Amino acid sequence: MKKKLLSAVVLGALGFAGCGGDDVAPPAPVVPKFDTESNIRTHLEGKKLLMEGANIPSHPNGYDEDVNYGPGSQCYQKVEMNIANNNFQVISTLGTIRNAPNVGNTGECDHATANGNPLNFTSTVSLIENVKADASCFDISITFPGGLKQVGRGNLSADGKTLALELFFEGQAVGATCAAGAVGSGNITLKGAAFTGNAKQVYVVQQ
Repeated sequence: MKKKLLSAVVLGALGFAGCGGDDVAPPAPVVPKFDTESNIRTHLEGKKLLMEGANIPSHPNGYDEDVNYGPGSQCYQKVEMNIANNNFQVISTLGTIRNAPNVGNTGECDHATANGNPLNFTSTVSLIENVKADASCFDISITFPGGLKQVGRGNLSADGKTLALELFFEGQAVGATCAAGAVGSGNITLKGAAFTGNAKQVYVVQQ
């Protein structure tokens, strides 16, 4: 009889604990800090980043997506980046520029319709510098085979789920650094003229 009573007491106590009672709350999840280059790279390493839809800017790399620049056109359907060994594998799927049959014509970038096969480039060197304590801005440069280099500034959201990059081709833009302002803040001169477009690429960081 005593054993049965004891069992009932134990079960009652367990049931009470399971319903809440004076349970100690679980510890809050640790939010990583992206205050250094190393922390940013560690977070991005091995992940896929995707830019598509409204996250594609009107002027990728500073060039109007609606203009037919021939092989250098900047109309995209989507851009995927895979980060490995501190380098960026960039897979770009071009969109289709409508009503601009000749180089130099201005039409409309159709993001929904892919144009040709995806373009695949992997960087040889990437640098992240001048990181602000909250990763609200850092300077970045990405070099690809053949000497192509993109330079500019970026930021990583506090939860690490969104990476924004405001990039231009090397030697073409002045003022695209964190010292000159935050990502998307303007005050950029492109090829000697005030840049008024939007070059802010936004990537969703996927696990």
